[in-house]
Amino acid sequence: MNNIYRFLKTKLETELFSRNPNLNPHSLFPFTFSTLKISTSTSIVTLCSSLLTTPPSSSMAQSEAHDVPSSSLEKQFEEFQLQLKESANVRKRIRAITTEIESATRLMQSSLLLVLEKAKSQVAVIKELFGQLSEVVRECCGQYYRYHNDWRSETQTVVSLLGFMHWLETGNLLMHDEAEKTLALNSLEFGLDLEDYLIGICFMSNELPRYVVNQVTKGDYDCPRKVLKFLTDLHAAFRMLNLRNDFLRKKFDGLKYDVKRVEEVYYDVKIRGLTANGKSIGNRGHQEQ
Repeated sequence: MNNIYRFLKTKLETELFSRNPNLNPHSLFPFTFSTLKISTSTSIVTLCSSLLTTPPSSSMAQSEAHDVPSSSLEKQFEEFQLQLKESANVRKRIRAITTEIESATRLMQSSLLLVLEKAKSQVAVIKELFGQLSEVVRECCGQYYRYHNDWRSETQTVVSLLGFMHWLETGNLLMHDEAEKTLALNSLEFGLDLEDYLIGICFMSNELPRYVVNQVTKGDYDCPRKVLKFLTDLHAAFRMLNLRNDFLRKKFDGLKYDVKRVEEVYYDVKIRGLTANGKSIGNRGHQEQ
C-alpha cells in the first residue's frame, strides 16, 4: 500500500511542478511517508484530498513575491524608457540632416575638378545643414560626444573637400579655425572636432596623387613639384604629433605612401626633362641651336 501512496505523491508533485516551474513541489507537502501514519484502510481519495488542500509553503510565497517588481524599480525603468525614446528621436533628426550633408558632399565631389564654382555653391548648403545640426545638439545640453559618431564620418568628408578646394585656390593647407569659420561652427557650443579635422586632411592627401597624374597628362608638368612640396611639409607636421594606435594613426601612416606616389611622378617628369610649358629640356636646347 505504501508503494501506491508513494507513486501517487510523485505523480501529484510532477503535476504541480508542470503547472508552475518556479515552485519546489517537495516543499508543498509538510509530511513524509516515514512520519505519515496511514492504515491500510485509508482510502486513496483521502490522501489525494490532503495533498491538494495542503497550503503552500513559505518558499512558494517568496517566489510569487519576487515575480512582482517593486514600485521604485518600475519607476526607474519607466524613466529609462523615456530617456531612450528621447535619444532615439534625437538620433533620427541627426540622421535626416547627415543624409542631406552626404548628398551635398557627393555633388560637391563630382564637380570639384570640373567646375570649381559649382562645387563652391554646395558649401553654402553644407553650412546651413551644419547650422541645423548644431541646433539639434544644443537642445541636448552637454551631450555633444554622445551623438558625435552620428555625424563624424560626414564631417571628415566635408573637411577633405574643403581642404582640397582651399589648396586648389591658394596652394596652402586649410587651417582648423578656417574650416570652422567656413562651416560657421562655434568651438564653445558646436565645434569641429580635432580628430575629424586631421582625418579629413588625411583624406584630402589621398586624392592628391591622382590629381597629379591627371594634371601631368594635361601638360601641367610643374604640378608634381608643387604637390610634393605640400605633402612633404604636411607629413613633417604630422610627425610632430604623438598619435596612438587608432584610425588617425593608420591614416597618417598612409600619408607617406601618398608622398611616395607623387615623388615617382615628379622624378619621372624630371628624368624626361619636361618643363612647365609642356616641352622637354632636350627639345628646347635643340631648337635654340
